[in-house]
Amino acid sequence: MTDNRDRRTASSRKVPPRRSSPKARQSAEIIRIAQDDNVDGGGTDEVTSESVQGEEPRRPATGLFGQTQPNAAFFFPWLAFLAKGTEPDALFAQPPGFCPWWPVVEHSDHKEAPRGVDPPAPQEDQLEGPSSIDRLLHAAVGRATLGVSPAALALAYADWAAHLAGSPGKQAQLAQKAARKAVRLGLYAMRCATDPNTCPCIEPLPQDRRFRGPEWQRWPFNLIYQSFLLNQQWWHNATTGVRGVSPHQEQVVSFVARQFLDLFSPSNFLATNPELLELTAKEGGQNLIRGAVNWVEDWERAVAGRPPVGSEAIQVGRDVAVTPGKVVYRNRLIELIQYEPTTEEVHAEPILIVPAWIMKYYILDLSPHNSLVRYLVERGHTVFIISWRNPGVDDRDLDLEAYRKLGIEKALKAIDAIVPGRKVDAVGYCLGGTLMAIEAAKLAREGGDRLNTLTLLAAQTDFREPGELSLFIDEGELAFLEDIMWDQGYLDTKQMAGAFQMLRSNDLIWSRLLHNYLAGERKELTDLMAWNADATRMPYKMHSEYLRKLFLRNDLSEGHYEVDGRPVVLSDIRVPVFTVGTETDHVSPWRSVYKIHLPVDTDVTFVLTSGGHNAGIVSEPGHPRRRFRISLRRAEEKYMDPDTWFANTHPQEGSWWPAWATWLEEQSSGDAPPPPMGASDKEYAPLCDAPGTYVSQR
Repeated sequence: MTDNRDRRTASSRKVPPRRSSPKARQSAEIIRIAQDDNVDGGGTDEVTSESVQGEEPRRPATGLFGQTQPNAAFFFPWLAFLAKGTEPDALFAQPPGFCPWWPVVEHSDHKEAPRGVDPPAPQEDQLEGPSSIDRLLHAAVGRATLGVSPAALALAYADWAAHLAGSPGKQAQLAQKAARKAVRLGLYAMRCATDPNTCPCIEPLPQDRRFRGPEWQRWPFNLIYQSFLLNQQWWHNATTGVRGVSPHQEQVVSFVARQFLDLFSPSNFLATNPELLELTAKEGGQNLIRGAVNWVEDWERAVAGRPPVGSEAIQVGRDVAVTPGKVVYRNRLIELIQYEPTTEEVHAEPILIVPAWIMKYYILDLSPHNSLVRYLVERGHTVFIISWRNPGVDDRDLDLEAYRKLGIEKALKAIDAIVPGRKVDAVGYCLGGTLMAIEAAKLAREGGDRLNTLTLLAAQTDFREPGELSLFIDEGELAFLEDIMWDQGYLDTKQMAGAFQMLRSNDLIWSRLLHNYLAGERKELTDLMAWNADATRMPYKMHSEYLRKLFLRNDLSEGHYEVDGRPVVLSDIRVPVFTVGTETDHVSPWRSVYKIHLPVDTDVTFVLTSGGHNAGIVSEPGHPRRRFRISLRRAEEKYMDPDTWFANTHPQEGSWWPAWATWLEEQSSGDAPPPPMGASDKEYAPLCDAPGTYVSQR
């Protein structure tokens, strides 16, 4: 039964549409949704002759404690000012009972659901009003907390603190460790008084380079950094190994404690850093003046949204992404680039490279000397690569399926028109590799033979152990992040960069601040650094699905990820697979990448190379200090765990690129004349020169 006020009467009160900002439209939408909800089921229903025979009339809707719902003006007069495109009178003239967040309780005969059967979930339109207000609040808080959910952080600390409080044995152990460390430091101090060459009582971790200089071995700085390391070690013991704390919450607490300790490291302050003190004395403080100038310049560029200092010297299409080619296809999401051949004959199978859309594609086409694309072209391959469009607010509803269909499917269709009748060597990098694996499983499910091989570069297909990125992925943190993206329409580049920088705060945050602002030094920007600063955004819906379906629920590995309404499974893939992991990858840990051995029933060649997520892939021949391990596991061979594999596979010096190129050539059916650039007769005429237009979008 609805309110006896006619719907036409309610609609006649609507304010005529007018131009307004996105924020105003968003707030007006909150009001409209709440209006509709109250027209359908709120207000003061009365029994009329129009009641359906046999139904018990519904009583007036009330609040939680039985009282009639108050008018929205009583609680939310500020909504009139948020909705700048809505007249204030339109807000205060709502029907009695309108309040977006006030719970509606209907008095009716309640029947409990049968035992073992879940009650029906509330409909989305019943929750949309309150949800919108909550999301606006979370988005506002998220801007102040850099996207970190205070609730998720508080839950982690509550879990740790509660279990530690109930563990007297652990407390006694920590007290004993604190006393022992104090004694060690005292003995070290007394020995240093008589012997300056006394060995430290604690050594930094191998990756910690903050205290390697000889200046740190002199009094009193040796005592300062030794006490810091002992304190750091104690806090690690305090935040780990507490019985009963969930593994995820333990990781969060330990990570946050490490961030605070790194913030107060003696290397970050002029008074406690002997290297900085010596430099300042030598230059008469000029380093501090240069540092202040650097800080002002960086601040001005950050506020203006301009790229970092030095990026002007490296331009896309002039210094990087210069391999000759043509854009042969374009839609709202991608540009497909075909590169010009440099050999008289090419391998019959073309290569399609799918980079991640979290990055610009030219990470694989940097300077001529370290361009993977150029290397493949010179080896006689026909190379296509996807250049993703940098999404904006209007692309908020693009989902993973849109990226698969508008990206990979459209690219394969174009390649089939340009190089008809040829299978494709598919290559996916990072998130692009995950999506390429999904497409390969979908093609295998349908019995297609479109692909010749599948190469995954630092790409995960099983997200049970995603490394330190899992610190930012739980239900509370994800809901908070979704609300931020819902408000913006996308995940901003700065928010993504901040998460990755926190994983390596010593190298990417504090070391940079130290050199730029205290030492007054600027490192010359390299092509890789310039590319890293040229980040992209992630659409709201796509990124939410990616984090929820793949990271949180691990649907792909468990066979629950659906394409076209049906699940896809990686075990359907039968083409040979070549997978590359990198030793120090914080984004796609190599042990997680190694899990590709578990689901697929085909030959898998696995390479582990030195370097990180980007530098390990951009590992051209001749690059100094590069090494890799490689092995082939046949489909019929038994599985070997990653640690055993690492111990039994000996490293080789040099780049992994030649090994991969040789593998591709072994899978090829032979040579053929180079295909034409595009296919004008099939609507794939060249549109412009590489690198295209989408790569230049900011």
